[in-house]
Amino acid sequence: MRAFREAVEAGDLDAVEALLADDVVFTSPVVFKPYPGKAITAAILRGVSRVFEDFRYVRELTGPDGRDHALVFTARVDGRELTGCDFLHVDEEGLIDELMVMVRPLSGAQALAAAMGAQFDRIAAEAQAS
Repeated sequence: MRAFREAVEAGDLDAVEALLADDVVFTSPVVFKPYPGKAITAAILRGVSRVFEDFRYVRELTGPDGRDHALVFTARVDGRELTGCDFLHVDEEGLIDELMVMVRPLSGAQALAAAMGAQFDRIAAEAQAS
């Protein structure tokens, strides 16, 4: 999804949030239970933007119906290199209703889990403020 990619790359988190459906479901690479809702998803993405270093998308794939997308990225978290993928699905209005993130290797996922865990209180507060 070009608009999502461009907003993320520009650091325009308000534009990212505007692309999310109210009923979006975020599936984390390090937490078992999905997070439903626009407010928490936007807050998580803001948290991720604070912990990722040298983030860049390196590949974009789109499904045949144009509603499924995969954005492959690289980044560092606390000095650990990682590769990941944002899997996006858009609803009939073109808004993101599913966002699942996967990362590798395990050391990168562990660094991400620790960094995001340290952000948890701030993320929760931002979600409630929305």
